Amino acid sequence: MSDEREARLEKLAAIREEGINPYPTTSARTHTAAETLAEFDELQDQEITLAGRMEFPREMGKSVFVHVEDGTGQVQFYFKRDVIGDEAFKSLKLLDAGDFIEATGTLFTTKTGEKTLRVNHYTLLAKALRPLPAKGAGGHLKLFDPEVRYRKRYLDLIANRDTELPIFLARSRLLAAMRAFLSERGFIEVETPILQPLYGGATARPFITHHNTLDRDLYLRIAPELYLKRLIVGGMERVYEIARCFRNEGVDRSHNPEFTQMECYQAYADYNDMMRLVENMYSYIAEQVTGSMVFEYLGTRIDMTPPWKRLTLREAIADHTGIDYEEYPEREALAAVMREHGYTVDPKLGRGRLIDDLKDSIIKGESAKIKEPLFLYDYPRDISPLAKPRPGAERLAERFQAFAGGLELGNAFTELNDPLEQRARFEDQASQRAAGDEEAQVLDEDYIEALEYGMPPTGGWGGGIDRLTMLLTNQETIREVILFPTLREQKQG
Repeated sequence: MSDEREARLEKLAAIREEGINPYPTTSARTHTAAETLAEFDELQDQEITLAGRMEFPREMGKSVFVHVEDGTGQVQFYFKRDVIGDEAFKSLKLLDAGDFIEATGTLFTTKTGEKTLRVNHYTLLAKALRPLPAKGAGGHLKLFDPEVRYRKRYLDLIANRDTELPIFLARSRLLAAMRAFLSERGFIEVETPILQPLYGGATARPFITHHNTLDRDLYLRIAPELYLKRLIVGGMERVYEIARCFRNEGVDRSHNPEFTQMECYQAYADYNDMMRLVENMYSYIAEQVTGSMVFEYLGTRIDMTPPWKRLTLREAIADHTGIDYEEYPEREALAAVMREHGYTVDPKLGRGRLIDDLKDSIIKGESAKIKEPLFLYDYPRDISPLAKPRPGAERLAERFQAFAGGLELGNAFTELNDPLEQRARFEDQASQRAAGDEEAQVLDEDYIEALEYGMPPTGGWGGGIDRLTMLLTNQETIREVILFPTLREQKQG
């Protein structure tokens, strides 16, 4: 790398000595590669200008062939000494794979049938000082080391264009489809604060920062929920936000400290309404992104066609673990039976969080016992501090989570709109925090005050964009669907 870079620096100096600006300010490109290939017959009698990144040039006597790639595809360029002149042809030796060039010429088809630009003159647009990744099988650029791929995503996109770019194009289509679906149903897209004086809306540890002018600590949001519900109080009956969120938690195949989720809230709705909204939205998105509601994820057939399967949390856990947690109303009794069944029990967690651990053991990861699209509903109230209790079952909350392929896709409630009950729930969370649960929620006085002005019956949903992208692009780890994932500090030497 060092020798190659020095050689390129010498070429850069030689280019400048020739009076050529190696980094001009503009380009005169008239067509993209895709346009050129699609309109090839119509363009053959015209002079056009193409631009892009050079691959490895191939010299054949008084001719040079090179493939040049832009963001839409690649076209072969043909440089002939008699056409571009001796000096320009000689200067080609100062160019390297990775350089950006622009060329004007006419189109023709080679004897091998390749559509090619016959160059009349060319311009260097940007000199690359580092070499491209090495060629792999078939002579194509390849970058296999995942550590390098995640840290230097730009190299990953250059080398593994055919496999990596489609993932992020699919993510873009996913977001466009989600926005279209919600807009069609009268939802308004909004933006709420990322820097918050108090975090809330989820069970997670926050990142803390400090505002110098105000001399106060602020938090990166863990969820937009409480601000979106303030908007429901204010009369905006259907709102959503595609929100960057931050949680000070571990990193694994389905978690990244910085992630994207969509939260939406609908007045005069409950969790049953939100189930229907979610299954219709996700099946629509799947069809828009993959072309079908049925696709494969890590070897498992996933059918997103509504209606999805619905199970109570209690029956799902009982069926797959043999533990009916309603038979163990006290925390210690549940902990004891979990130990008997071989589960590790965290002494800091309350009964509801232990139930949540049982749920995770059957529904998440490669060993998930249920992989079809599924709603689990009716969760313990003590781990659902923002959800309404289920009528006739006060220990339960009107809450559901959606799963598919071993991934948790999101979380939803019939939103609690009783301000006095909400205060009591926050106070219970404070007790759990005092007992050692660092992820328990904090009491938000301003949010309670907002509820005291009255919030209509409301259903809400929060779903992870990254995990949905994993599902729809058949990726095993979240690092493949986030352009720049959070990584450990790289060791030097």
